[in-house]
Amino acid sequence: MSLESPVLEIDPLLDDPRTRILVCCGSGGVGKTTTAAALGVRAAERGRKAVVLTIDPARRLAQSMGLSELDNTPRRVEGVDESAGGELSAMMLDMKRTFDEVVLQHSDPERARAILENPFYQSLSAGFAGTQEYMAMEKLGQLRALDTWDLIIVDTPPSRSALDFLDAPKRLGSFLDGRFIRLLMAPAKVGGRAGVKFLNLGMSMMTGTLSKVMGAQLLRDVQTFVAAMDSMFGGFRKRADATYKLLQANGTAFLVVAAPERDALREASYFVERLAAEDMPLAGLVLNRVHGSGAAQLTAERALAAAEALEDGLQDGPREGPQDQDKPAEASTPLPSGEFDDSAESAENLQNGGIVDQADGKAEVRKTDHASPDPEPGPEPVAEPVAEPESADRLAAGLLRLHAERMQLVARERRTRDRFVSVHPEVPMVDVAALPGDVHDLAGLREIGERLAAGQPTAA
Repeated sequence: MSLESPVLEIDPLLDDPRTRILVCCGSGGVGKTTTAAALGVRAAERGRKAVVLTIDPARRLAQSMGLSELDNTPRRVEGVDESAGGELSAMMLDMKRTFDEVVLQHSDPERARAILENPFYQSLSAGFAGTQEYMAMEKLGQLRALDTWDLIIVDTPPSRSALDFLDAPKRLGSFLDGRFIRLLMAPAKVGGRAGVKFLNLGMSMMTGTLSKVMGAQLLRDVQTFVAAMDSMFGGFRKRADATYKLLQANGTAFLVVAAPERDALREASYFVERLAAEDMPLAGLVLNRVHGSGAAQLTAERALAAAEALEDGLQDGPREGPQDQDKPAEASTPLPSGEFDDSAESAENLQNGGIVDQADGKAEVRKTDHASPDPEPGPEPVAEPVAEPESADRLAAGLLRLHAERMQLVARERRTRDRFVSVHPEVPMVDVAALPGDVHDLAGLREIGERLAAGQPTAA
């Protein structure tokens, strides 16, 4: 007995013109990228002008959409059916390039050059903790401001915690408002001799300690970077707050993506609770890679019992077939050469004046007169493979055991899913059946989209 949950209806969500941003979030390895791409293809083929923003470094999205590469600029996806008036573009976040664009856009050329050439900035923009999540938010804000697409689908970063995407703006604000940054900014704000005096008197101990820990050159790079970025810090905070409010606004929908596994659904449960606490609109849960069986009426217990019965019969020894019981033992005797003596059959043929079919002989051989010419040679008959009873039983037992393993997996996934539903019975869900192979083209994405639209939660 499986618990019921509301059905997540994907097509009405995609067709609603009020849906402008769709965020796919969840823990790593649950199919967020594939889900985002499949939603983009389906939305475009149903008439939406959609763009998919992915932050997945594996580049599976580009491969599945037939693109040679994805970069920081949206690229049109060819092969999508645009008869309904829609189109699809896709892009991959380039964290450093996005950061560079922000610097160039919000500072004068001289200051921008000083920032871009600063060694600390180069390290920060290439891999500072939280930078990727913040730049994803920054790029989302840029796409929404362009108003070129009526649907933006975001594949959130593959981080250890699915909450990093939501926390990035607040973490950046805390970093920019932190005591360390304010201390580094203080000399630049004071300026002139007073600034030098302040630095010498008020920060000599701190800078001496930091020089030992960080290195004098790194400390100078940080101070230069902070002084150059001083005028931009307020803009970072303002845009981060605006994007955060955009995620809370009407027209944004979150899809939590999970797999029917304990850890993935535990992370999904935590994310559902966090979205509710932040007043962010949750559309529902996509449960990917759900397994099923075409013979669900055959339980794992019955399959295992049948397999054991077949294997017990094999251990008792080979079975005797009907032909073995009727055939006399002296019908043929082995000769020293390894051949068999067929003298009895030869004598019978001579007595009848021709060649006759024996009861267990070849059907192709027919009785002929000695004087008649030899028949035209034809192709050698091909014997049909006949499965031995023992090998057939062994094959059947193996298949029964495979079926039992599948049914045990189905039962385990259902129990895991039911635990989530018992905690969040109000969350709409859609089950997406597992595909036999990986998705690597638009046809595979379409199939995923169809399963998203037609999938039903397992009912009681």
